[in-house]
Amino acid sequence: MLSKESLQFIDDLTANNNRDWFLDNKKRYEKFKTDYQNLVAEFLAEMKPLDPSLELLEVKNCTFRINRDIRFSKDKTPYKNHLGIWMSSGAKGANRAGYYIHIGKNESFIAGGFYSPEAPDLKKVRKEIAFFYDDLEEIVNEKEFKKIFGSLDQTNSLKNAPKDFEKDHPAIEFLKLKSFTATQKFDYNDATKSDFVKNTVEKLIVLKPLNDFINRALTTEE
Repeated sequence: MLSKESLQFIDDLTANNNRDWFLDNKKRYEKFKTDYQNLVAEFLAEMKPLDPSLELLEVKNCTFRINRDIRFSKDKTPYKNHLGIWMSSGAKGANRAGYYIHIGKNESFIAGGFYSPEAPDLKKVRKEIAFFYDDLEEIVNEKEFKKIFGSLDQTNSLKNAPKDFEKDHPAIEFLKLKSFTATQKFDYNDATKSDFVKNTVEKLIVLKPLNDFINRALTTEE
């Protein structure tokens, strides 16, 4: 779990997102960073026995820098006002499906799957769906998956059938997706509860079959 002090740091940073304030509160940030890393370590300790593909992950592989990349953004605030944890089997330079935890005052959620893949990877996943859509349907129709996540997110989807796929393909709604993710929101303050990691892991691991399906597509030779 996170300390209440860490959530307060996020709150205060949200209200004072500038370099001067950050430098004046550097000691608070260092405590927050340690708390962040400890939380990641807790998640890895719980997740690794349940998903062996994560075995080689270290804390540093799952964290994000607090500095924002503002080069191409209209929003010039320099720091992220949330905490993110990404757990995936992908080696450096190799995109894979995985698990994500996002803790922020404005939005907190868990997610999993494959977000906005590059064209070659998107083609691989769609090909896997075209041939083995029964497998994917079984995954998303599983009782716990539907209870926790509902369905795959539909917000990032084509209006028409993608190139090389028939519009009447039985899995056309899956094939039109440009991301293959599932999410569930949670209350920001839940992150300070003693059972936060345990309860979150119980939900995240329900996404393992989805991640396995996607990673099978990405790693299977033509």
